Amino acid sequence: MIGPRRLLPSMPALMALEAVDRLGTASAAAAELSLTQGAVSRALQGLEGQLGVALFIRERQRLRLTPAAQDYVRHVRVHLTALSQASLRLRANPGGGGLSLAILPAFGVQWLAPRLPDFARRHPGVTVNLSTRLRTFDFATEGFDAAIHFGRADWPGAEHLLLLEEVVLPVCAPGVLAEPVAEVEALLALPLLQLESRPGAWGRYLAQQGVPGQRPVGMVFDQFATMTQAAIHGMGVALLPLFLIGDALHDGRLVPAWPAQGHGLGSYYLVWPRDVPQRPPLIAFREWIAGQVA
Repeated sequence: MIGPRRLLPSMPALMALEAVDRLGTASAAAAELSLTQGAVSRALQGLEGQLGVALFIRERQRLRLTPAAQDYVRHVRVHLTALSQASLRLRANPGGGGLSLAILPAFGVQWLAPRLPDFARRHPGVTVNLSTRLRTFDFATEGFDAAIHFGRADWPGAEHLLLLEEVVLPVCAPGVLAEPVAEVEALLALPLLQLESRPGAWGRYLAQQGVPGQRPVGMVFDQFATMTQAAIHGMGVALLPLFLIGDALHDGRLVPAWPAQGHGLGSYYLVWPRDVPQRPPLIAFREWIAGQVA
């Protein structure tokens, strides 16, 4: 049940409050909201009058929220974001059935995207909206129904469905090596490509192959996609997840530099907020993706 209407501020007043908190001045908030500075000031004064609480400490040309107002605006921002996301979902699928999913770039492009047409055929009433997020976030503030997570089953406040344990293989272009090296230590004499977010990946892999204590250096990349292309074009040996390189291995653009597979840093999971009622599109997607990995 919604509370007393007298305690429900207007949308312009809440947007003005959020903008001033973020930008620091009424003039900056007015510019962002396409309003006059006077209109923003009147909205804030009206909000203070409606709530019966002083919201700002005025310091020269800046407005600083009181501690109580800072706590209030955090709740306001969460709900404004949720309203915005709900409106976007409604516009994207006016018949209902939108699903907002946060993905990791490499997994989303190489593993999930080729399978999504099957989901669309099975569930034509569900529109899947994809956005890239590289790090853990708060579902309440971002407005996503679910996300793809890499690592451990440790996303705060979320349920986890294991999708794929990461298996890695050292690969290179056939012009770099005509056949795998005779012993794994020989990899250390080759240019080794590295991922910025996984600086210890080569050392971990070599330890799994019986060569501990190594921390090789090499060219660093921030994305699997660019590192894969660098390996294909002969720039060195890359340690890559198998699900990313199946096609390149099949058609000979990449070959194993050493034949033994290794265990990656973690696993891929579908995660969704634990304490939010599950909408039918999320249930359908979760059941479908569980079937894909079964």
